[in-house]
Amino acid sequence: MRYELYYWPGIQGRGEYVRLALEEAGAGYDDVARRSGGVAAMTRIMEAKGGGTPPFAPPFLKAGKLVIGQTANILLYLGSRHGLAPKAEAGRIWVHQLQLTITDLVLEIHDTHHPLGPTLYYEEQRPAARRRSEEFWKERVPKYLGYFEQLQSGSGGAYLTGRRLTYVDLSLFQIVAGLRYAFPDHMTKFERNIPGLVALHDRVAARPNIAAYLESDRRIAFNEDGIFRHYKALDR
Repeated sequence: MRYELYYWPGIQGRGEYVRLALEEAGAGYDDVARRSGGVAAMTRIMEAKGGGTPPFAPPFLKAGKLVIGQTANILLYLGSRHGLAPKAEAGRIWVHQLQLTITDLVLEIHDTHHPLGPTLYYEEQRPAARRRSEEFWKERVPKYLGYFEQLQSGSGGAYLTGRRLTYVDLSLFQIVAGLRYAFPDHMTKFERNIPGLVALHDRVAARPNIAAYLESDRRIAFNEDGIFRHYKALDR
């Protein structure tokens, strides 16, 4: 099966967590919106009338006749089909639960630069963004990354759930890489508190399929239109 991934072109965003899973699995896929007419095709699926299961927003994945929306839901589907999740039901639910927690963290990261909502430009909410970023690094980052660091240190293996990589490890790689881009000064200071997650990031980056992806033009560079944005005023 060749998958069709639908997400906004030009940004990593939430679609990147799906790309990482597809790349690690060596699965064939088309990043549809990055080709001519792709955004229009994506919009038509979301606005489809007359029943079916149209997604609310990208990312979504077409797998044969299935149309699957929401990042964590897509990863739940891909994980069991490509060896990126435990085989036992309890393990699959646990990994899905961890991905949902990462989804919460991704929203909080986005809100550091858009605390008043996505319809306003960053320049229209700078004071609120500064306050939100300060609170984020004081309270939220230690809570989230401390939780995942504790899980990693107690896993008994190289990855968060043990000896085998899951899609959660790929997502945590993206979290560390994104925070390094958006908040380089904060991360330089904070990384001493999360040595396990830093090592996990490095192990994922060194995996052959991921290393090849990171060097390819399929990997969109971080930029100031995505979730992870570097604003110097917020990194103090």
